Amino acid sequence: MAALRRTALFDFHVKRGAKMVPFAGWEMPVQYKESIINSHLHTREKAGLFDVSHMLGVRFTGKDRVEFMEKMCPVDAKNLPASMGSLSVLTNEAGGIIDDCIVTNRGDDLYTVINAGHEDKDLPHFEKHIKAFHGAGKDIHMEALTGNALLALQGPKAVDVMKKLSSHSFDSMKFMQGAHMTVAGVQCFVTRSGYTGEDGFELAFKKEESEGLAAEICKNSDVMTIGLGARDSLRLEAGLCLYGNDLDDTTTPVEAGLLFVISKARRESGGFIGADVILGQINNKSAARKRIGLIVEGAPARNGAEVVDKDGKQIGVVTSGVHSPCLKKNVSMAYVATPFSKLGSEIGVKVRGKTSAAVVTKMPFVPSNYFRGA
Repeated sequence: MAALRRTALFDFHVKRGAKMVPFAGWEMPVQYKESIINSHLHTREKAGLFDVSHMLGVRFTGKDRVEFMEKMCPVDAKNLPASMGSLSVLTNEAGGIIDDCIVTNRGDDLYTVINAGHEDKDLPHFEKHIKAFHGAGKDIHMEALTGNALLALQGPKAVDVMKKLSSHSFDSMKFMQGAHMTVAGVQCFVTRSGYTGEDGFELAFKKEESEGLAAEICKNSDVMTIGLGARDSLRLEAGLCLYGNDLDDTTTPVEAGLLFVISKARRESGGFIGADVILGQINNKSAARKRIGLIVEGAPARNGAEVVDKDGKQIGVVTSGVHSPCLKKNVSMAYVATPFSKLGSEIGVKVRGKTSAAVVTKMPFVPSNYFRGA
C-alpha cells in the first residue's frame, strides 16, 4: 500500500489539534478540537478555513485551448468571459463523468482544479487527447501546478477577512470570478467559489507560503480551521456532489441533475466526448435514473442504503447522507428510477434492516448564499 501523502500544512494541522485520517491517498484533518457540528455551524455563521491542497490545479495554454477544453467538457469555453469560471464535468465516450471541475478563463490560460487522488486518471486522459490534437497540428499545452497549495475560506465573514488581508476590490468580484492578487503579502490566484453553499474564496499560491498564509488568516477571530467532516456535511446541505459517492464514470450529467453545466450553445454544437449519449438523454428524456434529495425519518441513511417503493421493492440507492446540523433533520442524496424522482414523492430507505420513511426534496437543502453582486 502506497504511503499517504501530506500537504504542506500537515504540521500546522497537528499543532492545532487535528485528528488526521486517510482521504483519497492523503493524510487530512477530519476535525480539530471543535466538534464537527460546531465547525459546521461556525462556517455557516462566520468563516471556516479548509486545506484543499490535496486537489491539483492544471493550466492549459496554446491558441487551441478553447477547442481542446470544449472537447474534454461540455463547458462553453468560447463564451466564457475573462476572469470567469464555470462548473463542468470531464466526460467519457459513454457519457459518464470522469471528474467534476471548475474551468476558469484567466485570459492567458484556461485553469481548472481536479479532485484529490484523480491526477493518475485525469492527467493521462488529458495527455492522450493532447497527443491527438498535436497529431492534427493543433497548439495546446498542459501544466500541472504541483508546486501550488490551495486554501478555501468559506462563510459569510470570509469577505471581511479577505478585505483586511488584501487591497483587492471584493465588492465587484462576483461568484465564480477569479483574480490574481496579494493576500497577506502572498501572491495568489483567488476565485470567489467554494464547496459549502456559502460565499467564500479559494486561494492558489506557492506551497512554501502555506503555513505563513494560513497563520495570517487564522489571526482573525472569526476564522476557525475546519476539517473534512464538516466539509462533507456543509456540501451535502448545499446539494453539492462528492465524486466517488454521488458521481462516477458510469453516471451521466443528465442522471446527476447537472443539466445546468451544459449551455444551450453546447447542446446545439455538441462535439464534446460522450455528447451523443448525453444529448440523446436530454432530447429524448431517456435517463432511466435521477439524482434526488431526500429528507429521511429515523436514523441517517448513508452511502449504500437501499431506496424502496411503498411495496418494499428496491428503486434506487443512497449515495451520501448526514444529519443536517442546520435543519436538524437527516438529509441524503440518492439515485432512483426516474418515475420516483418527482418532488414530494413518498418512498422508503432501508437503514440497518428497517425501512424509514423518506420524502423527495428540493436541493439545496439549505439555501445557498453565493455573492452575485450587491
